[in-house]
Amino acid sequence: MATTKKKTAQATKKPQNFLDAPINKKLSKEEKLDLYRTIVGIRRFEERSLRAYNQGKIGGFLHLYIGQEAVASGIVSLMEENDHIITAYRDHGHALSVGMSMNECMAEMYGKYTGCSKGKGGSMHFFAPDKNYWGGHGIVAGQTPLGAGLAFALKYKGLKGCAMAFLGDGAVNQGSFMETLNLVSLWNIPVVFVIENNGYSMGTSLKRSSAEENLAHRADGFDIEWEVCDGHDVFEVREVANRAMTRAREEMKPFLLEIRTYRYRGHSVADANHEKYRTKEEIEEYKRTKDPINLIKSQLLADGTLTDDLAKKIDQEKKDEAEASAKFAEESPYAPREEIQTDVYWEVDNDTDNKLKGTHFFND
Repeated sequence: MATTKKKTAQATKKPQNFLDAPINKKLSKEEKLDLYRTIVGIRRFEERSLRAYNQGKIGGFLHLYIGQEAVASGIVSLMEENDHIITAYRDHGHALSVGMSMNECMAEMYGKYTGCSKGKGGSMHFFAPDKNYWGGHGIVAGQTPLGAGLAFALKYKGLKGCAMAFLGDGAVNQGSFMETLNLVSLWNIPVVFVIENNGYSMGTSLKRSSAEENLAHRADGFDIEWEVCDGHDVFEVREVANRAMTRAREEMKPFLLEIRTYRYRGHSVADANHEKYRTKEEIEEYKRTKDPINLIKSQLLADGTLTDDLAKKIDQEKKDEAEASAKFAEESPYAPREEIQTDVYWEVDNDTDNKLKGTHFFND
């Protein structure tokens, strides 16, 4: 169940069935099915990515979103025209939720020129500026001041919107995040920080890494509103996140939202010890009782939105789409050698007067 800071104006008792929440009652049948398709699509994409990684097709790190699908999909479904999103390195689910194609995402992980970042960023650096999606960042908590900057720009330009800045539970202990909380509170910046608390900072449990296990309480020190909810029910995520995002847009105030979720795999695929710092029983219990796909499927079957046959059809479509994206990535070209000097400095690439100032090391 969601819990909230007492001074939050909307602190009312939450409905047990989150489909009955006003924000979710507005969803059409097709919109609910789109949420289901997105969640299933993320799962099948991640499973295919893992297979490609194990086949040696993907280099570098691979941080899978399996188990957390309801968080990104639920929040992105609430975004409006002037809303923006930025996240950390576990970024595939957010990318697919904003509408990036499996092809451009898989190709990016393969290091191919057809990837969303021309193959230069890999798994941790997906970008789609045309969709107000700003990454994909590999530095822990490094995206949080950038998210504040996106929100500051909205306020500066007089646009009604908010920036959603996602971070993990390990990132809350970084100084850059604490400094950012201070600034957004001082300046009344419309940013919503979303802590995707999956319980383990890499391989260290929350109990061992944070003196205060209720991470949203960090907001109290900066006079910022906060709320906590579970992240396996996409409709609970929507119900709680809607309040946070609406407040940011309407009142130009920051918000800290902690979402309790879980990852099935390790911190990254290179995390070979993920079943040593937690038990197999713990993982299986979450899968059995809180799997995001199983939960939304049962909810939509119960309200008549979904049928078993349609569920099977959607699942197969997403498996086929993920398989096709791997084929697309395999057949795509690598970037030409001259691309190494592009996308480094905007001024150089766009031939502005500023290119004459300072030093651009590639051209020395």
